[in-house]
Amino acid sequence: MNITLCGSIAFIDEMVELKNQLEVMGHEVKMPPLEIMGPDGTPMPVKEYYALRKSSSDHDPWVWDRKADAMRLHFDKVAWADVILVTNYDKRDIVGYIGPNTLMEMGLAFHLQKKMYLLYPVTNDVAWREEILGMKPVIIANDLSRIEKEE
Repeated sequence: MNITLCGSIAFIDEMVELKNQLEVMGHEVKMPPLEIMGPDGTPMPVKEYYALRKSSSDHDPWVWDRKADAMRLHFDKVAWADVILVTNYDKRDIVGYIGPNTLMEMGLAFHLQKKMYLLYPVTNDVAWREEILGMKPVIIANDLSRIEKEE
């Protein structure tokens, strides 16, 4: 099965681990990139870019150009997939964090009628809880074998 991992770049290390586990299970997996082109055109680790973006001003066009490119490329990965797996780990004291960018990816998957899986239940701490529940994701309780069982 073709699976695209969606979630905060803060979870990139966990996504690499999940990708490896899912590939061992026979799935083809896409995820956000590990590198982004820096302002000088050389690759930089995505975690470094993420930190720069968080501290960047609105007047750093290259930062937002790369953000737009990354979003479009990941939307293509969502369209490619049979299913998406949302890596909703805890972040900033929010259990099962799903941020706005991941919500947009879920919305695209919903529109394209893709099945969605969440690693963990939806928190009550986000304003878009109803929208997430309305997309009817399957919560797998961090049990990747449930993806195969739900096929």
